[in-house]
Amino acid sequence: MKKIAKKAFFATLPVLTGYLVLGFGFGIIIKSYGYGILLAFAMSLLIYAGSMQYAAIGLLTGGASLFTVALTTLMVNARHLFYGLSMLDRYKDAGKRKPYLIFALTDETYSLVCRDEPGIPEGSRTDYYFLVSLFNHAYWIAGSILGALVGTLLSFNSEGIDFALTALFLTVFLDQWLGTKKHAPAVIGVVASLACLFIFGNEHFLIPAMLVIALSLSLMGRKESKHG
Repeated sequence: MKKIAKKAFFATLPVLTGYLVLGFGFGIIIKSYGYGILLAFAMSLLIYAGSMQYAAIGLLTGGASLFTVALTTLMVNARHLFYGLSMLDRYKDAGKRKPYLIFALTDETYSLVCRDEPGIPEGSRTDYYFLVSLFNHAYWIAGSILGALVGTLLSFNSEGIDFALTALFLTVFLDQWLGTKKHAPAVIGVVASLACLFIFGNEHFLIPAMLVIALSLSLMGRKESKHG
């Protein structure tokens, strides 16, 4: 088990650096809205969805209804449905750990557990998946608590810190754009978002935009499958 834990730790080191920074930003922001370390810890422990945690602060403090929050959460994290389907075989023998493995399947964790790590016996793969998930979760919680703690001890202008998540999404967007010749999905996402922003305004465009994107990509996928 010690050998598996060592492999899981070294595999998650890149996630450690990213999660500490992004979690730290979340902790700072939640403190700037007047909430404390306890809520930062609880959200990171129980929600554990980076982009949605950032969005949830604005939604809740802005007076959004629970229905809006729930629907936004579903749309923002809908990609995890596809992650989960691809992990059915890997997690089938996880036993009591399976609920946690499902809960902790973030983008970064998925990228680590879906690849075959050399040197791990077949019977120890579930241990490896669990430890990777646990380490990444702990990094995010630690970053959130540190951010909230610094926000409590130091007084400074936190304006602009929430741009860290926007910067992350822009980086991912550019990386995917440069890494593939198929740019239609990215173009659809940008055009649909801008159109809905113009039509519905910045407070109500998110859900319509996601619905338009999902419908457009579904139609495009059906069309390609027919021609393929």
